Amino acid sequence: MSTLNLQSSREFRRIARAGLGIAIIIILAVAAPLVTSDNPTVMHIADRFADPSWAHPLGMDALGHDVFAQILYGARTSLAVAFSSAIMSAIVGILVGVVGGYFGGLAESVALRFTDIVLSFPPILLALLVVTFVGPGAATLSVVLAVLSVPNYVRITYGEVLSVRRLEYVEAMIALGAGSSRIIARTVLPNIFPPLLVQFSLTVSTVILLESGLSFLGLGVTPPTPSWGLMVQSARNTMTSHPIGLLWPCLALSLTVFAVNHLCDVIQEIYDPRERGLARSSGRKRATLPKRKKVAPIQSLPVGSESFRIENLHISVPASGGDRVAVQDVSIAIAKGETVALVGESGSGKSLTSLAVMRLLKSGVTATDGRIMFPMPRIEGVFEIDLLTASDSTVRQLRGKDLAMIFQEPMTSLNPVYRIGDQLTEAILTHRKVSRRESQEIALAMLTKVGITDPKRRMNQFPHELSGGMRQRVMIALALCCDPALLIADEPTTALDVTLQAEILKLLKEQQNDRHGAMSVLFITHNLGVVAQIADRVVVLYAGRVVEEGLTADIFSKPKHPYTKGLLACVPNGPAKQSTSATERQRLKAIPGSVPTSPMSGCMFAPRCDMATKTCLVEEPALEAVGEGHASRCIRWREC
Repeated sequence: MSTLNLQSSREFRRIARAGLGIAIIIILAVAAPLVTSDNPTVMHIADRFADPSWAHPLGMDALGHDVFAQILYGARTSLAVAFSSAIMSAIVGILVGVVGGYFGGLAESVALRFTDIVLSFPPILLALLVVTFVGPGAATLSVVLAVLSVPNYVRITYGEVLSVRRLEYVEAMIALGAGSSRIIARTVLPNIFPPLLVQFSLTVSTVILLESGLSFLGLGVTPPTPSWGLMVQSARNTMTSHPIGLLWPCLALSLTVFAVNHLCDVIQEIYDPRERGLARSSGRKRATLPKRKKVAPIQSLPVGSESFRIENLHISVPASGGDRVAVQDVSIAIAKGETVALVGESGSGKSLTSLAVMRLLKSGVTATDGRIMFPMPRIEGVFEIDLLTASDSTVRQLRGKDLAMIFQEPMTSLNPVYRIGDQLTEAILTHRKVSRRESQEIALAMLTKVGITDPKRRMNQFPHELSGGMRQRVMIALALCCDPALLIADEPTTALDVTLQAEILKLLKEQQNDRHGAMSVLFITHNLGVVAQIADRVVVLYAGRVVEEGLTADIFSKPKHPYTKGLLACVPNGPAKQSTSATERQRLKAIPGSVPTSPMSGCMFAPRCDMATKTCLVEEPALEAVGEGHASRCIRWREC
């Protein structure tokens, strides 16, 4: 038996042990007519307060009812009310919370206002009010308690959706081209399920107690229907002379509440691998994938030879004094099969530019001007679309297939509650017309191609079971499984050691060569040492502006901007010289200050530049040609 099967077997045994208590209670309630022959509504006045016997294991109550029969049939009533209320409230509350949290706007306002209104009334008083007007009964009680429980689901669901909807693995699903309903069902809900499961157990427990309390007050279940609350009410009048009458219904309530909570706690630990590294059973039923829609025709325009172009892109972000321009007038062209590196310090606008290409900018961050032109090969020739103005459905068709992205942190970009194989096959099935079996074969082949050892076993593992390097390889496989025309790699080697970094760079280059120059790459990094190994051309960003661009060889040998020179000076040139003389040793230089975060006149780099003049402080230079295919935004580029 494999390790995975052993683990699944252990998980099943844990759930079986945890569910044994509530299972026994449910079985006894359902099989009550078989367990006892006594009718719980029949009164034997002559046998009032009779002691326990073989015929009546728990004795008789003050009205001559068989206590054991009342406990069993009362369990039917309490569990029916509790589970029906919990299920109804869960369906409505989760639906409202997901819609409000994921889509926002009017849906969010309606969800929150509804929650506020219901929560403004004390639960027991609201239940008393409704039952008083409508009348008591199990059916009425189920609906009333369901309405009271809905706000708890709405609040938890809404908060959890807000916390996960902009996490990297959700954005990765968007980048793969999945629709909103698919993302909610396959990515958001599974990741917020554990706290909802806990809430379900709490709702069941709370409803059981509320039903008993209202029945005790005469506003819940009405006689002759058996109920634990009615049993407590009946025993209350004789609790001084016959206190054992209170013991049995209170004990039944306590054991049921404990059994429900214990089972849900154990399932939560097993279901959520992030809690204790425990995986779900390998025998779980896979979700049925929706039928793929046919790709709609895309409006197109003739283009030149470039594979991809960003033209005069402007991006604004929210700030305390109003929106601030974080990316200004950025233009980048990438030819087919070319690798262009986008470099600069943190805060230069690199990631914002890449997210704009994928249409993944966060709420409030807006591309205010410019175009992002992407080529669309067609039978008639080559055409292009503007990704900024294209419809959501059109962009979704491109994401994951023609446009792919490797995110910076693979642990947060991979969905923690799905196995590696599930995530790869889902991406393949979304964009390729293949069967599930064929998608698994493609996924295995891709894992093998990116250097994953024992890929068949890795397919059944969760992200937390892989090392950082392995997870990064899986991210690369995920991005490449549909043969994209443009691959965006957002600092894919960050936090990796030098050996892994070299392997990942080599892997990316090999994958690009395997496609015979059909794939273009936009490589985002702040590490110029990495750029030298992988890029054909370099675009240097500073404070959201292109300050220099050119061939990699020209940038490294003849930089024409002080900022580029400063970045190069921060890169070690090699091992220290074998000399004891301090004068012969070179200290790495650092650029003073930091990237400005607010608008200023003149050259944005001037406050940090040792070549700045008075003119630099008042006039922003234009990006001008300084050689063939080489441009710089500096008035003193000749002196660099």
